[in-house]
Parts: sequence; C-alpha cells; structure tokens
Amino acid sequence: MRGEAGFDASRLLDVSDADRRVFLPGAVGHGMLDFRSDTVTRPSAAMRDAARDAEVGDDVYAEDPTVNELEARAAELVGTEDALYVPSGTMGNQIAIRTHTEPGDELLCEVESHVYKWELGGIAQHSGVQARTVDGDDRGVIAPEQVHDGYVAADGHRPGTSLLCLENTHNSKGGTAIAGEVIRAAADAAREHDVAVHLDGARLFNAAAALGVDASELVAPVDTVMFCLSKGLGAPVGSMLAGPSEFIERARRNRKLFGGGMRQAGMIAAPGLLALENRTRLDEDHANAERLAAGLDDVDGLAVHEPETNIVLVDTSEPASAFLDALEAEGVLASAFGERQVRFCTHWDVDGDDVDEAIAAAERASAS
Repeated sequence: MRGEAGFDASRLLDVSDADRRVFLPGAVGHGMLDFRSDTVTRPSAAMRDAARDAEVGDDVYAEDPTVNELEARAAELVGTEDALYVPSGTMGNQIAIRTHTEPGDELLCEVESHVYKWELGGIAQHSGVQARTVDGDDRGVIAPEQVHDGYVAADGHRPGTSLLCLENTHNSKGGTAIAGEVIRAAADAAREHDVAVHLDGARLFNAAAALGVDASELVAPVDTVMFCLSKGLGAPVGSMLAGPSEFIERARRNRKLFGGGMRQAGMIAAPGLLALENRTRLDEDHANAERLAAGLDDVDGLAVHEPETNIVLVDTSEPASAFLDALEAEGVLASAFGERQVRFCTHWDVDGDDVDEAIAAAERASAS
C-alpha cells in the first residue's frame, strides 16, 4: 500500500447546511428539484476549499500525497490491503474485469447488473470477455445454485468461467441492500470452482447504512470491490477500486491502459477524503426516500416500490415519458427506468421540504 501523507480531512469537516448545499445556476435550470440521481450533488464549500488547498504531485509516478492518503483511507474503510483511485465507477468495474480475466474468458453476472446493462458493452470491448447472465430474484440476488449451474469449465469448446460479478446496492432493482451472508453464499459457490468475485459496490455505503453493518463486512466475502465517491457521498468526481495489493498493482497498469492515469489528481482526491466522512449521513437520504415513497404512493396513477436505501422506483399508469414531462413542468426532475416506470433518487442536495415539494408536484403532474 502506498504511504499516507498530505491532506488532513478532519480540519474541514465542520460544515454547516448552508455551506454544504452550494447550488450553481445553469446546469439543469435554476430552481429545479433534481431527483434523477445522487450523482447530481454539487460539492460543498468545504470540498471546494479542499480542492484548492490540496497538496499535489504526479499520481502516475505515485507522488500525489493526497491521492495516496485517499487510497489508504479507502482500503482501511473496506478492509482490503490497498485501493486505487479511478475517475468513475464504470472505469473501476471495467478495470477490475480486465485485471481478473483473460481475453476469451467468461464471467457470470445478474441480467440487470450495472456492469452488463449500463456500461456500453465494456465487458466485451475492453476485456474480450463473454458475459453469461443469471436471472436473479426480484432483489437482484444470485443464489449459490445459480452460480454452480452457470459455471463453465474450460475445455476445447467452452471458454471457462473466471469471474463472478455481484452488485450491492442493486441499482436496477431499486437500490436493494444485499446482506453479507447472501453475498458470501454466492461468493463461496464461486470459489468452489476457483472463480474470482468482484463486487460492484457503487452505493456500498448505502447498503451498509441500511443493514446497520460496517462496509468491510459486506466486502469480506469478495476479492475486489468498487465504490463511488460521487454518488451519496457527494464528491464531485471519482471512485475507488479496492482489493489485495498485488491485484491493485496490476489494476494500476490497466488504469493507465484505459486512459485513467491522472497527474495532479490531489485536487479531486481531497474532496473525496471529505466524501468518505459523509457515509455517516446516508440514513438521512434513506429517510427522505421513505418519506417520498409514502407520499407518491398516495398519488393517483402511481404505484411505489418500497425503498430499501435512497432509490424509489415508481410504476406509472401512463407512459413514463409523459409523466416525466409533466413533472418537469412542475419543477421536478426524475429518470425513466422503463416504459412505465420512473426512478427518484434522494441525496444530500434535497431535504425533507424538497421531498414534500416533489410529492405535491407529482400530484399536479398526475392530475394534468
């Protein structure tokens, strides 16, 4: 693991709500309530100060002390030997796949998993790997017997399974928080076949908060994990790939191959250090999601899936596009998640009053 040095995150953690919620006009229209994703959060004043004041160096030469500290802190929090700072969660997942596999291998993943559904076919494009999908349950869980059934031994005709990809929370299933013992059951099944296990933990700390456990407990059963700093934790950019030191050193080479080698990256790593401390406030987002779900469920034409974390899936009686257009006209943004399904996502730039406004807007939109 590269040594810790440089930036002291603790000195910037006393942040008022006024400082935390920094809105800049222009991106989606001033005054809009944005529930499309937790990626839309604006960096706090403290994060902006941290970026300005960060001690920096060339990270490709392992000389950026702030990046080094971020990687050490991230590894500590999830209980791994080392970690690697990457520009995005998608890059982190794809680097993990490339590092775990060889071209021509096969991996197993849930049919609606992010690595398969939302990453532009990167499994094939970046790694030359074939994906075999497993139809998980309604929460996105892959059962041990599905791992056994999906496994393929390499021979003269078959590629051979070398990696199992899991996801927690599961985005497409509505932010479901998968318990550690469930992850371990699938991972143990994979290891019976000498298959490595990668966890897409983009919202790992949301899962940990919802389950009331340390993130390290959810990571312990797997070989590697990716988690995002730029979702519920509020950083402006960046994700972490964590795992054994030897794996991370190989992953560092693949980060360079993928164009992710960064120079004075301490300027974006410093807000990431502050973001790691925000894991303690995710319960607030989950409470707001429950409040939003309860209110939307009373709106005619909407049927709400009970949220487990900060994602609220809503089935619409009319086409989702029509409802979203009407909702936007009322000053609220959400995302299409199917022909008749929309997604709302709570985050630190929306509070309880904003949730109430969104419910009222949905009532007007549904009646229009």
